Amino acid sequence: MVPGYLLVQYFRRKNYLETGRGLCFPLVKACVFGNEPKASDEAPLAPRTETVETTPSWQALKLVFCASGLQVSYLTWGVLQERVMTRSYGATATSPGERFTDSQFLVLMNRVLALVVAGLYCVLCKQPRHGAPMYRYSFASLTNVLSSWCQYEALKFISFPTQVLAKASKVIPVMLMGKLVSRRSYEHWEYLTAGLISIGVSMFLLSSGPEPRSSRATTLSGLILLAGYIAFDSFTSNWQDALFAYKMSSVQMMFGVNFFSCLFTVVSLLQQGALLEGTRFMGRHGEFAAHALLLSVCSACGQVFIFYTIGQFGAAVFTIIMTLRQAIAILLSCLLYGHTITVVGGLGVAVVFAALLLRVYARGRLKQRGKKAVPTEPPVQV
Repeated sequence: MVPGYLLVQYFRRKNYLETGRGLCFPLVKACVFGNEPKASDEAPLAPRTETVETTPSWQALKLVFCASGLQVSYLTWGVLQERVMTRSYGATATSPGERFTDSQFLVLMNRVLALVVAGLYCVLCKQPRHGAPMYRYSFASLTNVLSSWCQYEALKFISFPTQVLAKASKVIPVMLMGKLVSRRSYEHWEYLTAGLISIGVSMFLLSSGPEPRSSRATTLSGLILLAGYIAFDSFTSNWQDALFAYKMSSVQMMFGVNFFSCLFTVVSLLQQGALLEGTRFMGRHGEFAAHALLLSVCSACGQVFIFYTIGQFGAAVFTIIMTLRQAIAILLSCLLYGHTITVVGGLGVAVVFAALLLRVYARGRLKQRGKKAVPTEPPVQV
């Protein structure tokens, strides 16, 4: 980051855009200065003409397709995430096996596959002319990598239901970051729902039952990692929202962020010598290799389903689907991995998801009345 920052400042001071020449000029221009949009490019792409019928039954089928894709992708991703980070591989009657401990390696695999998917989509489908300086993606990429690392590492210390509920409560720091980064103002009902979410999360955390597998669950280390995840992810969302001022598509955003994420994680793994060790672990345990690959596939497919669902049905429908997914994920984790939730904790979960659905309802009412709704936080890579 530091050498990159110094290079950007150097090219700006030298007025390289006016004086630069040579083979490297197009690369430097794209990375440091970006491309000024042409008059013909400033208008948004014309909506595609649907050649298929748009009857209610066809819309219902598309909604079922989107909901199923999101549920399958992210429920599978959640189950595999907990399996990879909390269980051993290669266990036998005489050996306890070994656990995979390098979260950065999993982040790299997720980002590489997401980069490939986004790149193919950009090549195959027409996109708006790209105008943002490439270096601006690096800020969102760095915080995105750090948030993903915190998310994986937190599972070593806390239960998966606790992590899911903390993710659901990230609207609170997102609002704080929105005030700091984007200078946004919020409605009274948003502060009310944020308060309800805080109460629900507190009820769950203070009444969590004992974990049968370990006494490390819900430790201070896990909560600190969760706080890091929420803070980094909140910054990523608001920074991405600011980048959309360049009139880029969501897939272009996905490509730019994942490109720098791959660079950061590869350099970090090489510097620590962990890239080779992660590859060796995959070679020793074929089951882990299959889980890691499927984890990456689910992550990349889930991002594509996010963009498609929002494009077809809007952010409100997408938020409802993902809120239901979080509730199902908690139940699935409890069934598969034996987590316990008390009655008070269950009520806390219900309060959180009721507040989230109330937010969706309030946004819809504002749009119906013609008032300007607060922009929805852009989706980020998981």
